[in-house]
Amino acid sequence: MTTESAWPLVDHGSVVEVPFGSNQGLPRYSVASFNQAVGQLLERGFAPRFLIDATVSRPQIKKGHLWMTLTDGDASVSAVIWASQLARLTFRPEEGDGVVVVGKLNFWAARASLTVQVLDLRPSLSSVLRQFERTLERLAPEGLFQPERKRPLPEAPGTIALLTSVPSSALADMLRTAAERWPTTRVLVVPIPVQGAVEAQICCTFSALATRAEALGVEAIVLARGGGNREDLAVFDGEALARLVAHCPVPVVTGLGHEDDTTIADLVADYRAATPTAAIVALLSDRPAALQRLKEARRQLQSLLQLRIQGARLRLQDRRDRLKTLQPLELIGSRRRELAHRRALLEALSPQKLLGKGFCLIRDASGQLVRSTSQLTTDQELLIQLADGSADARITAIQPSPPPPASSPYSRR
Repeated sequence: MTTESAWPLVDHGSVVEVPFGSNQGLPRYSVASFNQAVGQLLERGFAPRFLIDATVSRPQIKKGHLWMTLTDGDASVSAVIWASQLARLTFRPEEGDGVVVVGKLNFWAARASLTVQVLDLRPSLSSVLRQFERTLERLAPEGLFQPERKRPLPEAPGTIALLTSVPSSALADMLRTAAERWPTTRVLVVPIPVQGAVEAQICCTFSALATRAEALGVEAIVLARGGGNREDLAVFDGEALARLVAHCPVPVVTGLGHEDDTTIADLVADYRAATPTAAIVALLSDRPAALQRLKEARRQLQSLLQLRIQGARLRLQDRRDRLKTLQPLELIGSRRRELAHRRALLEALSPQKLLGKGFCLIRDASGQLVRSTSQLTTDQELLIQLADGSADARITAIQPSPPPPASSPYSRR
């Protein structure tokens, strides 16, 4: 850098005039030295790493590097992801995607070009929500989100499978909760990645587990991920994973992120829990509560049995009292006396008894009883039955009884 006599500056508001001929000791640069000075100034005065919220515009691959423009609608800046870094990224942005960029400044002094070198990037919340809406629109017509297709959870599953990252605090909490609530349930831990573009790996593992669920005795599957922001949960918004969850042969419980986070997998699952631990709580009964319910059921059963025994005792006592009032021997004697009375009555009303008193029975030749003189004719043969035998008779004359006198007090007036 060289200097010569400075020029006097004349300030006219926003215009600064630098008259030639004045000497103020101003620095003097060549183009290369000027660009180099600007670059040094940027390096000293700007953060070595920074975040940019932007929308991707015109992404294109050139010689293996991804070039793009980052814009927010009011301004734009060029950005590049070098090929070596691009191969390590799990997310590749497309036109219009919202992103959060981790970058640093690249200033090429040869042409005074400023570019953001992208070290890492992930989709922004707006981009994640837009993808969520697109998947929702594609799957909704198939009825995958309808409440009536969701299956009830097993009451006391013998075996459940946990799909989550290993190791993780979410897994530790779930295992501890499972041991506390229902220790007899067998828990199969199936590791899956939960960070980045890992939907294909999750789908592969989920599909393999669903295929072997019956052979393994798995009665329910828990798909879980603890913590993270909504952008990190975008991996669970995929269409392929949603279809696997919907067609899983056993009920699926999701516990993804925080209570306010909702993913496509949550909407398709048979039960959506607010957190991974809440998923275990929903699936497994609480042992102390179950013991309390069993004790209460035992008390109710004992009370019911006592009531039935008491009722049976009362019925037995009533029958015993009836037996005391109705002694069998006395009942037999009473029946005998009643039979004797009926026998005496029958004997008193017996025709043989009347014959013994001097009465007789008259029958015609056909054996019919003769009750009136109108049944008789002269020379008619009759049979007279007496108490000690019978005799044949012939009618010689018939004498009807005279009518009662007219002055009889019993005649009708």
